[in-house]
Amino acid sequence: MAGLARRSFLALGAAAVTAPAAFALSRSEWAAIGQYGDKAAPLTVFEKDGALHIDGAGRASARLTATGRGRYTIAGGGELVLQPDAVRLNGTRLAFHDFGAETEAAIRAGVRADPEALRRQALAATPPVETGDVLPADLVDLTTLDPRIRLDIRYAGSNNFMGIPLYERAAAYLQRPAAQALKRAQDALAAQGYGLLIHDAYRPWFVTWMFWEATPPDAHMFVADPAKGSRHNRGCAVDLTLYDLKTGRVVEMPSRYDEFSGRAYADFVGGTTKQRALRAILREAMTAQGFEVYAEEWWHFDFKDWRRYPIGTKTFTELAHG
Repeated sequence: MAGLARRSFLALGAAAVTAPAAFALSRSEWAAIGQYGDKAAPLTVFEKDGALHIDGAGRASARLTATGRGRYTIAGGGELVLQPDAVRLNGTRLAFHDFGAETEAAIRAGVRADPEALRRQALAATPPVETGDVLPADLVDLTTLDPRIRLDIRYAGSNNFMGIPLYERAAAYLQRPAAQALKRAQDALAAQGYGLLIHDAYRPWFVTWMFWEATPPDAHMFVADPAKGSRHNRGCAVDLTLYDLKTGRVVEMPSRYDEFSGRAYADFVGGTTKQRALRAILREAMTAQGFEVYAEEWWHFDFKDWRRYPIGTKTFTELAHG
């Protein structure tokens, strides 16, 4: 089961920290949590109420009942067998896939070919022309709002799906009404023991252009079309997660941040009971303050008035100098 144990950091981490004592899942069962088979129609193995379930292949949240030696009967009929780096569904082997990691590897390989050329092209590109009345930009540095709001700006370093730094410095800005709403969400979350960790907020338009050009067409739902501009460009979108105020540890969610796979969807059924509950806590706090979750990304929230603001082109260096 070495392959299973190696690939399931998210599931094992959540099991070690959050699983109630009544949960009877073995280490290999926690390790089996993930996706198998075809990317277009994967089989998802997940934990719900202390038992393994599957979703896909004609099943909807079907409970598995152990019969011994990694074998399970499926509610409604059929058998599933756990194997190293695979499952066998009614005799058919389905290989494990980390679809998000596979897509990220392909993107990074393309970017590495000539990242400076990609940046030059983006900076030379022309943002879309907008008509109609818009409000003047009034971007607020989120670090000035509340010390409990922390930053982990992935695009200021190489720990992102592109694999290269895209921002000159780690910073996060939102239009003032959105920033004030975020502060209210933080206040509500603090009462539950959580702080907000910001991965991204305002994003210069040229970076959106780079994302679109580097991302394969079948993953374009995870990036904005630069021909339309993004809510990030307008300073009205924020990518974020939760951390525990007592320990400072970032919580486990059903997927990684910026994971280009179905696991990132806001209503993905997989992962663990605890991960899904934490995702719901974040979503409830944000929507209560006028944000709306993006259906394909549990971490992405758009502020209600995003249409009232223009596409922004200022770099983080320009913002720092007024």
